Amino acid sequence: MRILSTITLLLSTLSAGLMAGLFAGFAYAVMPGLRNSADRTLIEAMQRINVAIINPVFMTAFMGGLLFTVGAVALHWRGDLRPVLPWVIAGCVLFLVMFGVTSAVNVPLNDALARAGDPDKIADLAAVRESFEARWITWNIVRALAATGSFACFCWALIAHGRHTV
Repeated sequence: MRILSTITLLLSTLSAGLMAGLFAGFAYAVMPGLRNSADRTLIEAMQRINVAIINPVFMTAFMGGLLFTVGAVALHWRGDLRPVLPWVIAGCVLFLVMFGVTSAVNVPLNDALARAGDPDKIADLAAVRESFEARWITWNIVRALAATGSFACFCWALIAHGRHTV
């Protein structure tokens, strides 16, 4: 059981770190890079990114991370690893916040952008961008902070876990 709890904790930490890096990278590089681009450029770039990101690597970290974090909570619930539990719960809750924001806000915005269609055929590119960009950026920052907090909690949980397994 101890080996399984260690594995789920490592996978939770890795998943949270990958999500934090992805969403933070969008916050400090991708979206600022697109800020001064033409409306068509931002719309086309984001449409293409939103298609490309649905791949096994992302889905394993995103969906798998959900399973790993909940599994880590369950496996640390009892026994001598219980002192690690507050950090594991905090990491799981923050991962769930990131997951919820992504599912409830960012994905629907991505879907609306996809429904806008081919940028060459959009009559009012500025309006499509206006309905997407600011809200997407704001909620991306929220999910980046939540994922970063989750990662930090799981890192600390790993340290505490190590202290209790020696």
